[in-house]
Amino acid sequence: MSILEKDKKYIWHPLTQHKKKQEILPIKKAKGVFLYDENDKSYVDGISSWYTAVYGHCNDFIIEAVKTQMETLDQVVFTGFTHEPATKLAEALMEILPEGQQKVFFNDNGSTSTEIGIKMALQYHYNLGKDRKTMLAFEEGFHGDTFGAMSVSGLSVYNGAFEDHFIKVKRIPVPNGKNTDEILQKIKDIHKETPLAGFIYEPLVQGAAAMKMYDKKDLDQILRLCKSLDIVLVADEVMTGFGKTGSYFASNFMETKPDVMCLSKALTAGLLPMGATTCSQKIYDAFYDDEIAKGLFHGHTYTANPLACTTALAAIKLLISKSIQENIEKIIKSHQAFGLHIKTHAKVKSVRQQGVIFAFELDVEFSRYGNMRDKIYQFFMSEGVYLRPLGNTIYILAPYIIEEKELLKIYNSIEKLLNSDLLNSSD
Repeated sequence: MSILEKDKKYIWHPLTQHKKKQEILPIKKAKGVFLYDENDKSYVDGISSWYTAVYGHCNDFIIEAVKTQMETLDQVVFTGFTHEPATKLAEALMEILPEGQQKVFFNDNGSTSTEIGIKMALQYHYNLGKDRKTMLAFEEGFHGDTFGAMSVSGLSVYNGAFEDHFIKVKRIPVPNGKNTDEILQKIKDIHKETPLAGFIYEPLVQGAAAMKMYDKKDLDQILRLCKSLDIVLVADEVMTGFGKTGSYFASNFMETKPDVMCLSKALTAGLLPMGATTCSQKIYDAFYDDEIAKGLFHGHTYTANPLACTTALAAIKLLISKSIQENIEKIIKSHQAFGLHIKTHAKVKSVRQQGVIFAFELDVEFSRYGNMRDKIYQFFMSEGVYLRPLGNTIYILAPYIIEEKELLKIYNSIEKLLNSDLLNSSD
């Protein structure tokens, strides 16, 4: 059997309705900014394989570090043991995280990272004897697929069958520059009636909500109010973290810093799965007690896997390097110029950018997972460019190592789409 035949026989893919025709493409290898299929056709990875491989695929520096670690220590239980890769990584994270972060709880992926952040917020108040059992979240937020993470997410396409089983959540609109006072009053009203335990938010950019972006000043006012009410601030930087917004972390743009941070994706540069949830000393101290049950009884088999820790440590070294930071600046400037170039196009409704995250909305309405979306996806693939539209929003989040000619390939494919007849057809 071919790869596709075996795939169809045995595999259940994520975010896929298999009864509908799905174009599944076998990928044979990846290097730098390129993915290669079985016929050796190359595709520029315009979204860093879901925002992970930001230093390019199969990065030699990271691979060499992991090879060395594999010969010494591959895996060990992290309850009752520790090891150098974990301690070095924790130390390296503290050097680049926003002020106030003090402890690291290692886990497996983005969903578990936010799941633990939610548990920290709820148990923080429980341990202090406070009756706070409700989380606060933005509308249209997305924080993962485990139950706590789904509960605080606001995209019903992912959550419909499970909503009767969710934890308690109150939602507020995303600030738009005009509704901040209303949002602040709504938080006060909610908190008066239902004391809030924590506020989980994607700072500045809501990824799955089609890269929806909002202002740092508006967010800072919300964070400041929540802080004054002892509502634990849980910053979900799974997507935004590690340089994507133009700073190491999006939380750096606000004066009010989070109590808890959720990290994954670019943490390990696309090589190995891993997550981390960090917190302030204040949060940690609420769990530090003679009563055993007040500890955070959460664990994963591969918590702080030495290979994953080594990968993350090497990735951080790349992140803070002069060459990567200079390339990030180049990408930001290129996106700015391209945004100015296309924003007046008849098929472009709006353009937005935060750091290396560039997005624009087509002035064409169609469903998030409809036929038009699939046609646009296939159009880009035919051009040798991997972009994954979120409904009528097309976004770029390319690896930091991308060169100008590869960026131009992405830009040119977008212009070709805008000038094609494809957008004139029905969904």
